[in-house]
Amino acid sequence: MLTRAHSGSEALQPVAVVDIGSNSVRLLVYEGNWRSAPPLYNEKVLCGLGRSLSSTGKMSSDSIDRALKALTRFRAIGQQLGVQQISAVATAAARDASNGAEFIKKASAIIGTDIDILTGKREAELAAKGIISGFHKVDGIAGDLGGGSLEVTDIENHKFGSGATSPLGCLRLMDESSQRISKAAKIVDAEFEKLPWLRDGKGRPFFAIGGTWRAFAKLHMAQFNYPLRVMHNYRLRRSNAIEFARLIRNLSPASLAGIERVAKARRETVPFGALVLEKLLERVQPSEVIISAYGLREGLQYEQLSDAEQKRDVLISLCEDLADLRARSPQHARELFGWTDPLFGNDGFEENDDDRRLRHATCLISDIGWRAHTEYRAEQSLSMISRGPMAGIDHKGRIRMALAVYFRHRGQLKTSQLPEIAKLLDRRELKHARILGAAIRTAHMISTSMPNVVVNTPIFSKKGKVVLKLPPPYHILDGERLRRRLSSLANLLDCDYEIDTFDPNADKTAARA
Repeated sequence: MLTRAHSGSEALQPVAVVDIGSNSVRLLVYEGNWRSAPPLYNEKVLCGLGRSLSSTGKMSSDSIDRALKALTRFRAIGQQLGVQQISAVATAAARDASNGAEFIKKASAIIGTDIDILTGKREAELAAKGIISGFHKVDGIAGDLGGGSLEVTDIENHKFGSGATSPLGCLRLMDESSQRISKAAKIVDAEFEKLPWLRDGKGRPFFAIGGTWRAFAKLHMAQFNYPLRVMHNYRLRRSNAIEFARLIRNLSPASLAGIERVAKARRETVPFGALVLEKLLERVQPSEVIISAYGLREGLQYEQLSDAEQKRDVLISLCEDLADLRARSPQHARELFGWTDPLFGNDGFEENDDDRRLRHATCLISDIGWRAHTEYRAEQSLSMISRGPMAGIDHKGRIRMALAVYFRHRGQLKTSQLPEIAKLLDRRELKHARILGAAIRTAHMISTSMPNVVVNTPIFSKKGKVVLKLPPPYHILDGERLRRRLSSLANLLDCDYEIDTFDPNADKTAARA
């Protein structure tokens, strides 16, 4: 596996995805082909290729000109970044337009590679793979709303079930309905009548993909003063999503709070996207709506990974890369997970599998803020983790991780002193973050973030007491600050503490004397 962390930036082999959609044309460049490769560059241009498709049967010349100019720029950007490989796809507009083939021929010549015109089935498959790439343990219905079409796919245990494509993309729906919501509603109802299997999604999550639904989520965040502006894995209750969708489709977008967060070219599609979402949720009856920043493009990149890379946990993989890039000792970051194990379970804080996974990820990134000024390490770490481009984790999970590292730097605070995002956690989740932060804070007092220390200074729970072993030569690390931190950890676990400086060789020495 090639990563910046393991091989140095000079060894990067950037790969690019060009997605020619019915509304937007986008370039996404990744550092390379591995599970958690971050994007080096991301740009989109809203060209509206599918705007007049329903009424004229073809893409307008203005939209084509904009798209070709965007692709010319994308080719130059790819060359500047040293892109080694370009994967290019086109969706509904190019697939259905009478002048689609001519446009694709010109576009291919500009970007220097063949463009794959996706079938509706193939488009749905790639969107589903994007969901698998960006989430942990996927089981639900995925819907990808574009400008020209809507793709829906049933995903269970990372396997595809039923799937379909419908001509319900926002631009096409606006064109066909003459921009009348009431007429559009009848069109949507008629299309969904053809998909009885959507009922299989009842009680399972619905994953919403596409720029219009992300804009919908931005408006929802603004309307209800949500304290974290991260689109990926933003969750809404089904009833709340339906209620807000009805509000949006019956109001002018300009009247909504936070409208400035949505691109002007996207605002006109939001009411129609809200209508499609409302009708879809009424039919599917999912447990919740989960907004995804991962879709077709990420699915295409995921598809190119080896089987071994695809099976890696995306969150753990990303945190391992962050440790390699930013921690004083990546080895120490990995050692912390095993060192904290005895505090969680048995006499300590009882964890489930999700808690343990979050603790693993948190230990890996617990030291990534060390280069910041000491007064700002807590705040910088909080911001980097809570707002960073992480996948495979929901908002509560990223907040728990961020707060644990925040507590590692700041110590324990009163509830009234906590950052605003802490209010999204329940008492148990907050306590887990507090205990983990206190444990890591104690560990760093012993190890100074260096490897091969905590493995020789174990901590464990014994008869209602937290015991830290400091055998020689580590016994001289005992001191007031260490004891204060250990005491704070013990208080969170509702027990006392003890530092054991016993020398296992002392009795043998005395016996020989």
